[in-house]
Amino acid sequence: MRNLRLDLCYDGTRYSGWQRLGGAESTLQGKLEGTLSRILGEEIAVSGSGRTDAGVHALGQVANFHCHSQMPPEEILTQLRRYLPEDIGIYSCREVPDRFHARLNARTKTYRYRIWNSEAPCVFQRRYVTIFPTPLDEKAMARAAAHFLGEHDFSAFCLNKGKKRSTLRRIDRLSVERLGEEIRITVTGDGFLYGMVRILAGTLMEVGLGRRDPDSIPSLFGAKRALAGPLAPASGLCLMEVTY
Repeated sequence: MRNLRLDLCYDGTRYSGWQRLGGAESTLQGKLEGTLSRILGEEIAVSGSGRTDAGVHALGQVANFHCHSQMPPEEILTQLRRYLPEDIGIYSCREVPDRFHARLNARTKTYRYRIWNSEAPCVFQRRYVTIFPTPLDEKAMARAAAHFLGEHDFSAFCLNKGKKRSTLRRIDRLSVERLGEEIRITVTGDGFLYGMVRILAGTLMEVGLGRRDPDSIPSLFGAKRALAGPLAPASGLCLMEVTY
């Protein structure tokens, strides 16, 4: 059996997230599996590097699947590009060692959260940013961001109330920068909990509004979910890169 890797991007606006739900193709995993199964003539199960939420986008998602078919990767790529909808793009398809797993072998992931911080219209990027016209202090947000670096207990930044898995995660880089009307939060880490990046963004936005002191961030590590900021909207979040 062969193992193939897909590098892909997608506009997550109209999908119910990455994870397949009851075989429905309203999810990205379901759409990919259904299309690959028809192309290859066998049931295909796709594993992604991460389960992006409903409405979240990806510029650098990675997935893999096993198949018996001997169709060349170049032909699979051509067929995928022909039959997938326009909001899912495949950069490449290539054969990889059998032990490669898109999620289990991932070393780091980088996400970007984009905030349109202006009363000016944002017509052409509105599906990929969070519209937030109230002024935000990006310098205070950057000071707060520095406290997230390193390994911490991010239980307060997780939507999943179950405690079966460790909530320890390592943040390698977290930057906040303003580019004109837009504020970009870019974070790289060894892995992220369910909703973690969006709650982190919501917490930094509270700092930007002056509702939370930048130096109060360490008090949130290991704390209850209610003490951290709100879950920021999905539209502003994009998976940028996965490294192996």
